[in-house]
Amino acid sequence: MLSADILQEHVDIMNPTRPLSTRFVERPTEAFRLDGRVAVMIGGTGVLCGMLARGFAGAGAKVVLVGRDSNRAQDVLRAIEAAGGQGSFVGCDVCEPGALEILRDQVIQQYERIDILVNGAGINSAMAFFEISRDELDRIMTVNFKAVFEACQVFGQYFVERAQQGGPGASIINMGSASAIRPLSRVFTYSATKAAVHNLSANLAREWAPCGVRVNTLVPGFFPAEQNRRILTEDRVQSIMSHTPFGRFGEPQELVGAALLLASDAGGFMTGTELIVDGGFVSTAI
Repeated sequence: MLSADILQEHVDIMNPTRPLSTRFVERPTEAFRLDGRVAVMIGGTGVLCGMLARGFAGAGAKVVLVGRDSNRAQDVLRAIEAAGGQGSFVGCDVCEPGALEILRDQVIQQYERIDILVNGAGINSAMAFFEISRDELDRIMTVNFKAVFEACQVFGQYFVERAQQGGPGASIINMGSASAIRPLSRVFTYSATKAAVHNLSANLAREWAPCGVRVNTLVPGFFPAEQNRRILTEDRVQSIMSHTPFGRFGEPQELVGAALLLASDAGGFMTGTELIVDGGFVSTAI
């Protein structure tokens, strides 16, 4: 049974005369701002996550690009700095034991806080099911799921403990895939690992909601990124386009708005969500 205080709070919320936050009513776009927040972008040297990093920096966040290739990070950092944003790069192989703890501590030492985690690293491989070796399965499982699982453990512990001590909440955005929702041919390992990410995100969202730590899945459809360029044969492209109402691939910048919603106060009541950005693919691929 709900207590009298909680019941009254619900009544107050439903009361149309209750004053709403001026941040949302008078200046609604300010709810999408990330000023003063620090975002760790695992996979931030890639095409999609790099674009998200640029968007977060443009909204006021200090972004930390995480990857293995500093040269690839420079293009993103130059774009961020040219637009007046702040960014840095930390070299890290997130699949190595202990690497994520070192990463977390290094970012906290530099910026004194972390508020947003994006798990955006991923690899893909197109292969007939009977040709998939244990090594191939392990390789994709390690990058696409195990590293995400461990990053949620390492950073999630920091987020939850900080919140329990009266600190602010946080946002974790895990990159999913339309192939985790609709079966696609010849990407069995990729689809299975992304489906695991979707499930993990929903479970953590339920566990950590009382602490104000939100966990959501951003679900791209088909975008021009490294992990799908190798598998997009001419007949495969034709099949994808026939199931995409927009009739084209997505552009990386078209993910930024959805990511900002999940990262910012504008999405403050969103957790456990699969936010799909796919040009209608999932709605028609049946």
